[in-house]
Amino acid sequence: MSKLETNTIDNISGSSTLTIGDSNTSTIALKSGATLTNFPDNTPAFMATNDSTQSVSSGAWTELSNYDRVVFNTGSNYSAATNRFTPTVAGKYFFYASVRLGNISAENYLSLNKNGATSGSNDNVQTLRNDGGSTYSVQNSCIFDMNGSTDYVSVFVYQSSGFNQDYGDTDYSYGRFLGYRIIGA
Repeated sequence: MSKLETNTIDNISGSSTLTIGDSNTSTIALKSGATLTNFPDNTPAFMATNDSTQSVSSGAWTELSNYDRVVFNTGSNYSAATNRFTPTVAGKYFFYASVRLGNISAENYLSLNKNGATSGSNDNVQTLRNDGGSTYSVQNSCIFDMNGSTDYVSVFVYQSSGFNQDYGDTDYSYGRFLGYRIIGA
């Protein structure tokens, strides 16, 4: 076994990659107290919660605009003004949304949508819920490829009760919208 001792390892000028190990390396061990720095993380990332209710018309897809309470927003890619996440780093992203519904006894959907797509494409993921006359939460999650410049994700709902219905709650624990970049995917 060989031993290499040094204080600094720099990559070659003009290169942004430093490779340690090869395809046969399965583990790189660190001594107690040692740290690794400047490794990629799951950012940009955000989480926002409902701060109010929103009245939604029957029979039309409606973009929710009440995820106003921003819990965290690394990179400032989530806009509380538009309730949209527009990452500036390309990659695969995980998204999750939940919303509270009150006493809707008809079909209703919660959808995570890329670039406003509402139906019939790979750019939206819908969850159907149909419980009669009770208050409950609907949840949805998905993974989208984002281009890092113009792609955005937002939350849409659809309900067919024949009347306006409220989505959301001032108790922010019921309604969440979050997302983060997946490392290594």
